[in-house]
Amino acid sequence: TLGTQTDYRDGETQTDPYSPEYVVPSGSVPELLTLATLIWGRGLPAGLAEVEMIERAREKRAWEATLPAMDSASQIAKRRKMMDDMERKEWAFREQEIEKLQEVRLQVLKKLLWRREEKQNELDAKRLDDHWQNHQKAEKEKIKKIQHDFLLMLRKLVAKRKNVMGKLERRDIIKEYTDFASQTYAPLSRIGYFPDNHSECYIVKNFYLNTFAGLCELEASLPDSVTQIEIKAPKPKYTTTKTGFIKRSARLEVELALVHQ
Repeated sequence: TLGTQTDYRDGETQTDPYSPEYVVPSGSVPELLTLATLIWGRGLPAGLAEVEMIERAREKRAWEATLPAMDSASQIAKRRKMMDDMERKEWAFREQEIEKLQEVRLQVLKKLLWRREEKQNELDAKRLDDHWQNHQKAEKEKIKKIQHDFLLMLRKLVAKRKNVMGKLERRDIIKEYTDFASQTYAPLSRIGYFPDNHSECYIVKNFYLNTFAGLCELEASLPDSVTQIEIKAPKPKYTTTKTGFIKRSARLEVELALVHQ
């Protein structure tokens, strides 16, 4: 019921299949010896191409068995004609194999060209995108500079309009701070002040409040009276004195309860 797991897979340590020694009896030609060129990894295990090759070899051996003997001139001529026909068939078969190989190479070449074109298109698109981003960034910077110059000139015009007569007026700081509608308390956005632009500067960023380590350190620094609250039970109020008389406050509470009812 127990199993073991090795450090390496069996496939990584497996060698080529074992081929034992053999002895061929005299006068016999086993068909298996015709496949001696096939080795593991190069033809074995056999695929469709190897099966077709074996079938062609069998057909050729069967054809060689049908060749006439060379005992007369007519038989020699017939044998030569059969060998010429077989040679033409072999050349035709070889041409078909070459055409198939060229077709496979053509498909591989097309795939490589398509990948190269696709990669080039990606590079072109990335280059165009970078150029567009740079153009947009330059345009934003230009617009920002134009707005800054516009606000600067607008402030200059406002300041010049205040002093139409050419008289120099000193700044009245007391008047500005006593008037809650002045620029000190309520600045106008039309003269270049936008209170919402830098609102993040008012956010409190504290190590002891924004991080868990800071909270732990803050909690450790607090006294025990903060984290461990002691609740004291209230003592009951005595409505009578030591001599047995009812206190005036108790009588008033009873009267108030009656009036409330």
